[in-house]
Amino acid sequence: MAENNTTGYELEWESAIEHDSEYVLLPAGDYDFTVTNFERGRHAGSDKLPPCKKAVLALELDSEAGSTTLKHNLFLHSSTEGLLCAFFVSIGQRKHGERLTMNWSTVIGSKGRCKVGVRTYKNKDNEDVTINEIKKFYEPDPNAPTSAAAASQTYEAGRF
Repeated sequence: MAENNTTGYELEWESAIEHDSEYVLLPAGDYDFTVTNFERGRHAGSDKLPPCKKAVLALELDSEAGSTTLKHNLFLHSSTEGLLCAFFVSIGQRKHGERLTMNWSTVIGSKGRCKVGVRTYKNKDNEDVTINEIKKFYEPDPNAPTSAAAASQTYEAGRF
């Protein structure tokens, strides 16, 4: 059996199991997130969007209700370019109006802020399922200190 890592590991047929699912449904609102995983995928196409590449992101969100990880798809298609731009602005890797070559290798570990909604839909068994979904990515607060700026604000020469 492989060691546990951020994306999990394969179980053997005879593996012992013990961890129950602890999905936390967050109330709609604004949350800070950290990108914990990124996978390259392919969208097969739909009524609204033709086949294209997609980025499948795992976004970890913390709240008073608990911590949860949301999967979020970003489609690499010209009709969704604004959503791609909003994501890269949110994680501080792009400024509005700036041309950017998307660098997916730097996405894991990035932090940002987003609006989370609650959506209910019917699953294949016609049962109601309620989930969280990302509604919007926010631009970073220009007045919020970066970690380097915060560190420099608390440092005084000769003072310990």
